[in-house]
Amino acid sequence: MVRIRPRRQGGWLKWVVIASGLVAMLAGTWLGWQRFMPNNTILKLDYGSDHPIIYKGTLVGANAIVGSKDAFKLPLAFIQEQLGLQEEVYYEKKSGSIILTGVDKLLRLKTNTLTATINSKPYKLNIAAEVKNDTVYIPVTPLEELYGIHVEYDQKLHTVTVIRAGEAVQRAEAPEGGHIRNEPTIKAPIVQTLDKKGEVRIWGESEGWYKVQSTNGGIIGYTAKDDLKLTKVEQIALPPEAVPFPAWKVIGQKINLTWEAVYSSSSINTDNISDMPGVNVVSPTWFELADAAGNIKSIADMHYVNWAHNRGMQVWGLFSNGFEPKRTTAALASVNSRFTMIQQLLAYAKMYKLQGINIDFENVETSDKENLVQFVRELTPLLHEQGIIVSIDVSPKSNSEMWSAFLNRASLGKVVDYMMIMAYDEHWASSPNSGSVASLPWVENALVKIIEEDHVPTSKLILGMPLYTRLWTEKTDKNGATDVSSKAIGMDAVAKIISEHKLTPVLDSQSRQHYVQYSENGALKRIWIEDGLSMQGRTAIAKKYGLAGVATWQRAFQSKDIWAIIHQSLTKLP
Repeated sequence: MVRIRPRRQGGWLKWVVIASGLVAMLAGTWLGWQRFMPNNTILKLDYGSDHPIIYKGTLVGANAIVGSKDAFKLPLAFIQEQLGLQEEVYYEKKSGSIILTGVDKLLRLKTNTLTATINSKPYKLNIAAEVKNDTVYIPVTPLEELYGIHVEYDQKLHTVTVIRAGEAVQRAEAPEGGHIRNEPTIKAPIVQTLDKKGEVRIWGESEGWYKVQSTNGGIIGYTAKDDLKLTKVEQIALPPEAVPFPAWKVIGQKINLTWEAVYSSSSINTDNISDMPGVNVVSPTWFELADAAGNIKSIADMHYVNWAHNRGMQVWGLFSNGFEPKRTTAALASVNSRFTMIQQLLAYAKMYKLQGINIDFENVETSDKENLVQFVRELTPLLHEQGIIVSIDVSPKSNSEMWSAFLNRASLGKVVDYMMIMAYDEHWASSPNSGSVASLPWVENALVKIIEEDHVPTSKLILGMPLYTRLWTEKTDKNGATDVSSKAIGMDAVAKIISEHKLTPVLDSQSRQHYVQYSENGALKRIWIEDGLSMQGRTAIAKKYGLAGVATWQRAFQSKDIWAIIHQSLTKLP
């Protein structure tokens, strides 16, 4: 029997499959080639003719003014916000005044004029500041001199590149040439072809690409890392360093200051002042803001200055705002009124041969915070030029709008030579509860807050210590309500009360002070005592944190023995 073999079916399908595979392979090859094939399209960049500013490899959205001979002007907002010079560069629209402050320089200029002064001496400007379309433009020259900024201009792209002083920028070169593309991918068009060893600045990196700016043309874009060779780090020079101001010239000594409260123009009878061993600075309350225009009234006394100098003590005249908020607001608000205050303080310092000015502004509106900083920034370089120490009194940090919140301690701490922490009035005159004027744990906590939160160097901090206390009276009526009142008394007055009532002070563990209480006329009398023990505790805190010294409010509340106790506590080891 013969078997008939069936014919094979589907031969043509085999060829269809093979053909499809070949097509897919060719398509994949083509797509892969397309994927890795660089884009050779040349994109011509045009950043505009309005002189756009490039900072840190980015167009910042602001324009400069470029005049003849590369005379640059930069917009105020860019200077303050991008360059971080908000506090250093100040503009007052009303008068057109521009104030630039540095460590040892104060530059004053105005829009539309070439007249300027630096530390009260004439300063030559080749081009004037101006206001154009509501934008303030400041010449680059003084910015270079005070802050050391570096500026470059590209005539092809009309761009202005700005680099801050002290900034370190990595440079690189293209060993065999390379491309700058407008995105970090080879598929992006080319915006510049680099010559062999063509240099770029590197401003960042992203997945195998550097963000670069060419030094020849100033074009911003991306170059593959493999196409570049890192070279030198470009260091933008800082301006000449100001010679540090020698705020304290008594080597090896801590500051031991006492305030002298002066309430009238009558000369203090220095014959009645006992010896004050260890006290090396006195700060009499002589100068007070008199009006909104910035005029200052003085009750300074040359006899007192001579008395202090003959005993080896420096004199730091205290300047107060009189605790008048409206007057203070007006005087701080204007360039002219601030300068009026500054000129008078300079004159008084010279006239009375002062070694320092101590600023004591209290009861101030919180809205005046930045104007107070500006006043101190303008004042300090000019006083330093005369060799005058600048210090400011600050309260412990609290939520009080008028007595604490107005103080920008961090900014003030960068400017002044010393900051006195008035570490007292934990319980103030009209406090609803009786208590210590300044318990030691409260004092230490107030100090630590300023050190840790405001970063004021401990070498600038002086701990204020009270020589007074409060005699508290608590009287309870028949309904059980207690009325609390107090009066400030000095150390000798406390000693007299203890003697007359035959009291024995006990140690209050919470305040770490001596304490007494007694009854009189149906009322409870309470005193948290300031004495040798409390002063030793306070100076121990100052030494623990390495402070510049201590200050006492105020001299007339003293007991004769207290100065030796403070001096010994401040100077003994450890």
